[in-house]
Amino acid sequence: MEIKAFEVEEWMNKYEDDARYNIAETCVESLKVGELLDIASIERDEFFGRLAETKLTYGAIPGSVDLREEITKLYHKKKTIDNVIVTNGGIGANFLALFTLVRPGDEVVAVYPTYQQLYSLPESLGAKVRRLRTEPEDGFIPDMNKLRSLVKSNTRAIVINTPNNPTGACFGEKVMKEIAGIADKVGAWVVCDEVYRGLEHEGSYSVPSIADIYEKGVSTSSMSKVYSLAGLRLGWVTADKEFIKECFKHRDYNIISCGMIDDALALIALKNKNKILERNMKILLENKKVLTDWVDRTDGVSFIVPNSGTTALIKYDHEMESEEFCRRMFEYNGAFVVPGSCFEFENHFRIGYAPKKEVLIEGLEAVDSFLRTL
Repeated sequence: MEIKAFEVEEWMNKYEDDARYNIAETCVESLKVGELLDIASIERDEFFGRLAETKLTYGAIPGSVDLREEITKLYHKKKTIDNVIVTNGGIGANFLALFTLVRPGDEVVAVYPTYQQLYSLPESLGAKVRRLRTEPEDGFIPDMNKLRSLVKSNTRAIVINTPNNPTGACFGEKVMKEIAGIADKVGAWVVCDEVYRGLEHEGSYSVPSIADIYEKGVSTSSMSKVYSLAGLRLGWVTADKEFIKECFKHRDYNIISCGMIDDALALIALKNKNKILERNMKILLENKKVLTDWVDRTDGVSFIVPNSGTTALIKYDHEMESEEFCRRMFEYNGAFVVPGSCFEFENHFRIGYAPKKEVLIEGLEAVDSFLRTL
């Protein structure tokens, strides 16, 4: 199958290693293994001793029972382990869900700006993808009338991402229910990338999952963003039991199982999720104020203040395409952000504002320095 180049990933791969001021990352400041063990009050000698005796077999194929039980606790409506299948990261969860669901000739509606995988993958699988662009003046919330006009009687799925990357918009329960209602009228599925769910700024997990709202809702998520553990490469799909059974058929061709060590560390994190969320929300909200204050005092930039997640789209008032803008800035002083073109949203750049505070402050100062040259 043919597939488009993954713009944001290619950009990150090209420049990230040489960045001097990296404010392009989208995870809350990543945890070290030792920090995770400290949060969980686990003695390091004890843990590494047990780890040394662990036989590195394939492990539990769908994910360990204990891990899947902890994942079910993240949802508002009761789930069982049969509603969950573990994958290699959120990107693996998205791939598995869409690979299971989408067939050649299907109609899919995708809301953007978003993570490119969510519309480019269905296209590569042979679907006709109709896209709905969200707008800053709407707070990057999809227009329901426009969505209704795009959904047809043969629409297979509506694909959304909330909390959203790159805008930081959280659709909220009312909007999610409206989307589910539109899908239900034609029997369509709703696939929702929820890798930032838990980082709602008004309170972690304050908004239900699409899997809580809609019988044909498919939720994808991971340990990467919310729990600062992207290095584990562990995600999951949560959905109706029959859909999960279908996922198993497709999963056998590209995953088999995830790593036993990843599974074990993810279980520790989820059992201590309240402590991690307290740490991460503190970082996030303090840094959001730093970013907001910077935008307010900096000429030539503006943004829609995000209400969730770790990313924001910054608009700049210069007649320059975003890739050139970001490349020139990188070459000028090593400030590293992501061009809006990676999300088909020109005259903007995406910033990730949840690293250590000093990293964010230095990065914003570097962006400011470049802006003064224009």
